[in-house]
Amino acid sequence: MAKANTKKNDQEKIGTFIKNLREERGMTQAELASALGSAQSAIARMEAGEQNLTIAQLAKVSELLGHQILSLSKSIDFEITGGRPLSGSVRTNYSKNGAVNMLCATLLNRGKTILHGIPHIEEVSRYIEIMESLGVSVRWMEKDTLEIVPPKELSFDKMNLESARMTRSFTFVGALIHWSKHFAFPHSGGCKMGERTIAAHKYGLGKLGVKIKTLENTYSISHTKLKPAEFVLYESSDTGAIAMIIAAAGTPGKSVIRFAPPNYQVQDVCFLIEKMGVTIEGIGTTTLVVHGRENINETIEHWNSEDPIESMFFLTAGIVTKSTLTVTHCPIEFIELEIEKLRQMGVTFKMSKSYASNNGRTLLRDITVFPAKKLIAPLDKLHAQPFPGMQNDNLPFFVPIATMAKGTTLIHDWTWENRAIYFTELNKLGANIRLVDPHRAFIEGPTKLKGAQIVCPPALRPSAVILIAMLAAEGVSMLRNVYSITRGYEEIAERLNALGAKIKVVRGM
Repeated sequence: MAKANTKKNDQEKIGTFIKNLREERGMTQAELASALGSAQSAIARMEAGEQNLTIAQLAKVSELLGHQILSLSKSIDFEITGGRPLSGSVRTNYSKNGAVNMLCATLLNRGKTILHGIPHIEEVSRYIEIMESLGVSVRWMEKDTLEIVPPKELSFDKMNLESARMTRSFTFVGALIHWSKHFAFPHSGGCKMGERTIAAHKYGLGKLGVKIKTLENTYSISHTKLKPAEFVLYESSDTGAIAMIIAAAGTPGKSVIRFAPPNYQVQDVCFLIEKMGVTIEGIGTTTLVVHGRENINETIEHWNSEDPIESMFFLTAGIVTKSTLTVTHCPIEFIELEIEKLRQMGVTFKMSKSYASNNGRTLLRDITVFPAKKLIAPLDKLHAQPFPGMQNDNLPFFVPIATMAKGTTLIHDWTWENRAIYFTELNKLGANIRLVDPHRAFIEGPTKLKGAQIVCPPALRPSAVILIAMLAAEGVSMLRNVYSITRGYEEIAERLNALGAKIKVVRGM
């Protein structure tokens, strides 16, 4: 409680300071909101200390008001004293990918949507900034709960282009086509791990009657009349499938989407859209039948599910630090293959019985990991596949584990052109990782990890993997510019410290 009060007091102090700076410069809340690409209501909450401020927001406000508000607005580093065992229990937070994709889906609904289980992370903040710039009212009602109310018309000309370009925001287009017959949308970003195409989105939307023209900095998106369709998704893309589900849900008639990955975030969006009165057959399979309806205007409430990638993060941290650690609320269906691979490598687990998540659909288990007597390299290569294969975002977590396993582990990261390159950053900690090509890496083990200084790659999971390896490395490590990690993990240093880690958060000078 004391910690929460301190955080609230800090927010109020920052808010008052921003208000005073704004008034000194003769700016109104509306003018500051316009310059930030935000809403006046967001500025009012900010100045009242009622809104969590992200690093990017502080940096933008500092620049506009001509004053460095906090050193936080520059960068954050982690100073990690490694080689310490972890202990206790940690709860899996709600899903990042589920949250951001459900935010996109809420724009199907002209009524009020209340979403529970939304994490306070940088990625979510970027999506909220996009929505607010379009004129959508997005309000934190309480911890992890958002209220979303769209306006009668969206302000496409005021879209926050910077936030849209920083994220995989093209998924919004699946809903935006139901608001306008012609608009521009910026090229979107995300982790820098290689080429990210919108092929699955483009070809799928084309089947529904949408034309997408690629321009230098934007896509020109137009249609005359949307129509239901039956088609095969160009590739097994989670965001591609989600964009198609959202688009089909607002198009009257029956659409059939084949080769749709039934991954957790895809199912989360389906569960939400069902609350809007749309019937979706085949949830959990690769063929979805969407019975779309137009003019959706409902008051709905829904829970996000837990994040299997975060479960894997903490399980991996327990394994590499040779700890007895319990991770609760693990969405077991989406990590059970990873668990089996780890068992074959020598890791011992204990699991609780299954129980339901707050959404009533996702099955959870509490998993305890124990110190492994001996880790051995797997007999065959480790690679990700569309669900129910190994999660793409979980594959990198096997890298620090492989550094402690006897033998040679081949990790084949076939999806991304550049992500495997970041695995070799662990060599700075004493690992023996040899890159064969942009997709394949051989890890020789066991090796003893030692402290070092590393700058976070511009990608979430590789950065998280370095953090985990530093927890196991003897001595002191410095992980620089951890924005990539804060994109996807809420208060990760504090949560790890509560388990026995020693991480000092160092603010930029």
